[in-house]
Amino acid sequence: MINLTSTQDQAIQSASVTYVPNRVRLCKRVFDVFLATTLLLITLPIWPLVMIAIKLDSKGPIFFSQVRIGLGNKNTSSLFKMVKFRTMVQDAESATGPVWAQKNDSRITKVGRFMRKTRIDELPQLFNVLKGEMSMIGPRPERPGIMGKLETQIPLFSERTYGVLPGITGLAQVYQGYDESIEDSRNKLGYDLSYSVALTSFKQWILMDALITWKTITVVIMGRGQ
Repeated sequence: MINLTSTQDQAIQSASVTYVPNRVRLCKRVFDVFLATTLLLITLPIWPLVMIAIKLDSKGPIFFSQVRIGLGNKNTSSLFKMVKFRTMVQDAESATGPVWAQKNDSRITKVGRFMRKTRIDELPQLFNVLKGEMSMIGPRPERPGIMGKLETQIPLFSERTYGVLPGITGLAQVYQGYDESIEDSRNKLGYDLSYSVALTSFKQWILMDALITWKTITVVIMGRGQ
C-alpha cells in the first residue's frame, strides 16, 4: 500500500494549483494517443466476441454511455459521454437513480462481471481518449448526479480534476478500486490530488505514470477489477 501521509498533505495544500508544464501536457497527450491507438489495434479482434457474449447474456444494447464530468477549473467543468461495454442489466438504475455499484451487485450480468474483473468493459473509452475527453491515466470521472452530493460532504473534492483530464485508470483506481460509498470517495481524494501534484514535474509525472501503468497491468492480468 502506498504511503500518502506526506504527499496527501502537499496535495491538499496545492489543490488550487492547475498549472501543468507544457512539456508534461504535450508528452502526456502523445502518450495517450499512442497507447490508445496501440490498444485499439491489439484488442479490436476480440471486440466481436465481446459483443456477441453481451447480446447472448442479457437483453439490451451492447454499449453503455453515460454523461460524466471532465476537465474542470474553478469556474466550470466540461461534460462528456463516457462509453463502455454494458455490464449491467438494461435500465439498471431506472428505479433507484444514480447509485454506486456494490460487491456482488445483482444488477451486474455474468458476462459483465468477467469484463469488470479484466477491465474489458473499459475498452470503448479508448475512443474518449482519442477525442481528448479523457486521458489514459487520471482521476476517475464522476457522474453529475453523484457529484453534487460529494461536493457538499467532501471538501476540495471538485478540485481533483482542476486542470487534469479524467482517466481510464489512475492512482486511486489501482490502489483502492472503484467507489462504493461516500467514504470510498473521501479516501480516493488524497490519491487524486497527489496525482495532480505529480503532474507539476516532468520527472515525477514519468515515475507516477510508470507506477500506475504497471499496477494496472497487474490488476488486468490477475483479474482484480471490480
